[in-house]
Amino acid sequence: MIAPQPVEQTPPMERAVAPGGPAAAREEEPPLLEVRDLKVHFPIRQGIILERHVGDVRAVDGVSLSIRRGETLGLVGESGCGKSTTGRAIIRLYTPTSGTVVFDGVELTRLEGEPLRRMRRRMQMIFQDPYASLNPRMTAGGIVREPLDIHSIGTKAERRERVRELFEIVGLSPDLMDRYPHEFSGGQRQRIGVARALAVRPDLVVADEPISALDVSIQAQIINLLEQLQGQLQLTYLFIAHDLSVVRHISDRIAVMYLGHIVEVAGSRELHDRPVHPYTVALLSAVPVPDPEIEGRRRRIILEGDVPSPASPPSGCVFHTRCWLREDLGRPALCETAVPPLVDHTPKHSVACHFAVESERSPRTQAVLGVPNQDDPSMTKVG
Repeated sequence: MIAPQPVEQTPPMERAVAPGGPAAAREEEPPLLEVRDLKVHFPIRQGIILERHVGDVRAVDGVSLSIRRGETLGLVGESGCGKSTTGRAIIRLYTPTSGTVVFDGVELTRLEGEPLRRMRRRMQMIFQDPYASLNPRMTAGGIVREPLDIHSIGTKAERRERVRELFEIVGLSPDLMDRYPHEFSGGQRQRIGVARALAVRPDLVVADEPISALDVSIQAQIINLLEQLQGQLQLTYLFIAHDLSVVRHISDRIAVMYLGHIVEVAGSRELHDRPVHPYTVALLSAVPVPDPEIEGRRRRIILEGDVPSPASPPSGCVFHTRCWLREDLGRPALCETAVPPLVDHTPKHSVACHFAVESERSPRTQAVLGVPNQDDPSMTKVG
């Protein structure tokens, strides 16, 4: 087994526990990761020779979030809202256009070369597609060993022993180390991806929709594996997904993202019991409840229109073009002219909406939670 290697800025393993327990202790500590006003814009160019810059795709447009050590923050939203781009920009697979990313006191956006390579050892990623993220020309053992080779950790014998240990940790037989990716199932490939991410003992793991490409029967196994590994190895997760039911199961807190913006952040249970932003309410209305009596009382909100292009986002609130609450309130002009800031709605519940109070008290919101208003004809019953 390879002895742990010293890494710059590595925090002590033992931390004082606050009277309120581990959760209270985490809240008193500075965040392991703090992102402020992160923007990632991809330029749009025209012309073959001059390549004039004619605009930008605003994939991420001012995201702010923080993650405490040992916590799982779920990042959820529709496809194309910028979730994966946010995760990749945090660990510098993409270069941010502006903003700050502070990891354990170190500003990552200013790092280049060797300092950035050393910090990347502490941040790893599990990719969405287990078929595309593994090199088909390398054996499974070689794929998992590659991070150890890159960072020159241990001797050749120690690296092989570490790979065997990682295979056992993720539930694979070490006898499979010499097989190639095409010889594994989708779930097994994703376990290889998890083992590769854990090889250098990272502090933060960005899981970019790690189960969306897997069969439903395998998804629960991977989720349970990630939860088990978090407890064993003291990992911190940024868990990216579009399925709110999955995110609720694994996350301590959830951030909801729409068109490059964070629109709501709350504890997992708080978000499901008291959704505030109209977009969050609409997402939750599509999640079935495994109680026939409650499900029969719920109503679903159908969002009209398409998601606007990130190359030409709406002015004001980016959600106003599809917002059901704005229609209920008589289309107030404020939604079209002013960008709502992400502010505290309650002490641990932030929302970016000009009419957060009206949204929470809306009959449609109550109907999504199973308290229907029979006099409201605008709702469509689920099923």
